[in-house]
Amino acid sequence: MIALNNVSVNHKYFSDGALDIKIDYDLLKHGETNVIEWRFDNNEELIIVYYLAKHLHTKGIDDVELHMPYIPNARKDRAQQNNHVFSLKYFSEIINSLNFKRVVVLDPHSIVSEALIDRIVVITPEKYIQAVLDKLDDSTIMFYPDEGAVKRYADKTDRDFIYGMKSRDKTTRVIKSLEIEGDVEKIKGRDILMVDDICSSGNTLNTAAKLLKELGANDIYVYVSHCENTVIKSDLLNIITKLYTTDSIIREEHPKIEVLTN
Repeated sequence: MIALNNVSVNHKYFSDGALDIKIDYDLLKHGETNVIEWRFDNNEELIIVYYLAKHLHTKGIDDVELHMPYIPNARKDRAQQNNHVFSLKYFSEIINSLNFKRVVVLDPHSIVSEALIDRIVVITPEKYIQAVLDKLDDSTIMFYPDEGAVKRYADKTDRDFIYGMKSRDKTTRVIKSLEIEGDVEKIKGRDILMVDDICSSGNTLNTAAKLLKELGANDIYVYVSHCENTVIKSDLLNIITKLYTTDSIIREEHPKIEVLTN
C-alpha cells in the first residue's frame, strides 16, 4: 500500500502490463513536507515509489519523506556466498537515489539497514511493547529468541527476562537447535511475552513456545513489529494465546492476531 500525504495512490495497467499511475495535484504541499508512505505488499511497489518520487522532484517538490515501517530485503543483509545476491545493498541504493529528506522506519532487522540507507530515522518499538504489557499480568516474563533480540529489546522494559540460544548450520543458516537460557525456574506458572522484530513462518517462536510450555509456562503471548501473512498457516498460533503486531506488513485477519495502531 502506497499513500501520498495520507491518500492512497492508485494505479492501473496499460495493455502491455506497464504501470499507469495518476495523482491528485491538490494533495501536493508546496513549501511543506510531502510524505510518501509505503506499507509493503509486494516488490512492484518499489517501482511505484521510484516513479512517484522522481515525478515530484521534476515538479519542483524536493521536500519529500519516505515513511517505510518495514524494510523490504532487510533480512538479506549479507552475502555469505558468491551466489547470494546482497539485495538489501542494492535496494538501499535505489532508495538513496531518490534523495528523500528522511526515511522513517520501524524496528529494522539489523544495523546494516541503518548503515546502508541515507538519512534514516529509526522508530524503536517501546510504545508497542508497553501497550502489550499493559494488557497482560504484571508478573509476565519477557522472552527474547536470541542474543540479538536481547540487545535490541531488553532495555525497553524492566521486566524479568529469559532468552534463547540458537545453533545454526554455518552454510545454510538454518536453525538446528534452540535452548532456553536465564533463570528458567521463574517460568513455571507465569505468562510469557515473546518479543522479536519479524515473524514469517513462526518456526523459531513456535519451537521456543513448546520449550517454554514444557518448562511450565502459563499463557504465551507474542509481540513482533513486523508479521508476515504466512504466520496464519503456522503452528505458532495453535500454541500461543495472542500475537500482537503493527500494520507494517500483516494484511490477513485471525482471532489470535491483534494489530496495534499508532
